[in-house]
Amino acid sequence: MSQLTPFHVAIPVHNLEACRIFYRDVLNCEEGRSSDHWVDFNFFGHQLVIHYKAQSQEAETANAVDGKQVPVPHYGVVLPWDTFQAFAQDLKQKNIKFIIEPYIRFEGLVGEQATMFFKDPAGNALEFKAFKDMSQLFAK
Repeated sequence: MSQLTPFHVAIPVHNLEACRIFYRDVLNCEEGRSSDHWVDFNFFGHQLVIHYKAQSQEAETANAVDGKQVPVPHYGVVLPWDTFQAFAQDLKQKNIKFIIEPYIRFEGLVGEQATMFFKDPAGNALEFKAFKDMSQLFAK
């Protein structure tokens, strides 16, 4: 695998202040530049920007993966195993409502991973995952 570089993702939020508090205080992301329509965050070493957009009435969709309904679209970060475990525990203590509680997906199979899903206050779905063996990230 080549050296990883930070990604940039910009997402719509209908309540800029609620999402600012969520990413800063719940997910512990450092806030960067901002305006009255957007806020930059250090999202686990990547650049996440929340942009104000009026709330949409678009229907939610999901796909079945490992017997669970995975929200589409979603985004997130692959964390080191121990970081994932500590982060999951922190989120539980903060009473995050999970779409999919932290668990081991594909247990004993190629691509075994820890994963969890939850939403931000604007309804954007997030997935965080971890591999004990990072060589499994793109394994077939």
